[in-house]
Amino acid sequence: MSGATLGWIGIVRLGLVQTSLGAIVVLTTSTLNRVMVVELALPAMLPGILVGLHYGLQMLRPRWGYGSDQSRRRTPWIIAGMAVLAAGGALAAVATALMGTVLAAGIALAVVAFLLIGIGVGASGTSLLVMLAERVETGRRAAAATIVWIMMIAGFAITATTAGHFLDPFTPARLVAVTGTVSVIAFLVTMLALWGVEAGLAAAPRAAPTKAPAEPFLRTLAAVWSEPQARAFTIFIFVSMLAYSAQDLVLEPFAGTVFAMTPGESTRLGGLQNGGVLAGMILVALVGSTRLGRSEMLLRGFIVVGCLGSAAALAALSLGGAAGGAFPLQETVFGLGFCNGVFAVAAIGSMMALAGSGSGGRQGTRMGLWGAAQAVAFGLGGFLGTVAVDLARHLVGSPAIAYGAVFAVEAALFVVAAALAVRVAMKSEAVASRRYRPAPAAGLVAEFEGEMSR
Repeated sequence: MSGATLGWIGIVRLGLVQTSLGAIVVLTTSTLNRVMVVELALPAMLPGILVGLHYGLQMLRPRWGYGSDQSRRRTPWIIAGMAVLAAGGALAAVATALMGTVLAAGIALAVVAFLLIGIGVGASGTSLLVMLAERVETGRRAAAATIVWIMMIAGFAITATTAGHFLDPFTPARLVAVTGTVSVIAFLVTMLALWGVEAGLAAAPRAAPTKAPAEPFLRTLAAVWSEPQARAFTIFIFVSMLAYSAQDLVLEPFAGTVFAMTPGESTRLGGLQNGGVLAGMILVALVGSTRLGRSEMLLRGFIVVGCLGSAAALAALSLGGAAGGAFPLQETVFGLGFCNGVFAVAAIGSMMALAGSGSGGRQGTRMGLWGAAQAVAFGLGGFLGTVAVDLARHLVGSPAIAYGAVFAVEAALFVVAAALAVRVAMKSEAVASRRYRPAPAAGLVAEFEGEMSR
């Protein structure tokens, strides 16, 4: 690494942290969910509430980002967050095993465990993104976002495959042993990946160091929310991620109910969508790494194109049920995934760029605010999508029409998100023009006197 920016090796090392985070999360939100519902025959509502607690704690992301702003060091927050996450993951497995013998005690312990998981994900994930935002140069942001997210997906895949092998034949003791081992390995990988990264960067000269504002958290959060650019981007994140997440729990049931796909066929359809996401991310990363891609306006253009493309694919799906077997379902789903990937990684790249805008020393608070908006949208999106399908089926009776209505609403949300992205771009341009506009002499004197009086 040279200067005060991360090189490719440094970006990959931070990607390993995201891999570790994903490894624990996939076991707690997927494997433990399945064990509760299938092996223990508990209501599906129980893991749903527990995962909801994990998302609910993400509302505290701005506070954790503010804490790392005050300390001006991100590594301790990432390590502490991963330690809490690892403890929560291991405890969640113990709680799940306990449910098989003492249900009430197991549920009570699971509540504590998922609260720890929420805290750990929020504290570590927020500070990790802030470190990337501060230390990755503009021309590498799209590629960095792609690398980190692909490595997180790799964490999902590797852990699910490996853990699945060691969990058979299933016993509660095996569940605790496998989950505990994954949690410990994930924490150790995080420690090794972060070793010396921030210290090496801090030793390099920085062009314009800023000091975190010595003001209370709520005042800092209010100041960030009062920034038109930060507020507009928060609303965009919420609306776009609401549309993005609402399709997750709807698409495969739609394929099975309307197109009579088997579980294996609908699972492969989901894999096709994820392949499209990956292709879209890689495209943005490749273009973003070129000289042309160094423009932040290009990233914002990708956001708009990705949102509108996602809206078009969802609109096609809303009509696809009526077309029946003649409808190109696989191609449409791949296109939806591709556009989702384009918008998602471009949004992350823009988030990294915007975190450092506005008043200095508040990068963590801004990133925390956007992370909270994303988490709340994800929690609501999955829930509201399934509720909307059930309600629509009750009202109209036809599954094809019911699913089509939900896809149409999601398409409309993506169109709104595209309009909001344009609004964010306009506000960013306005901020940039004010920043570089020569100030009148009287204004400069007043600004200087104001700075001296602080």
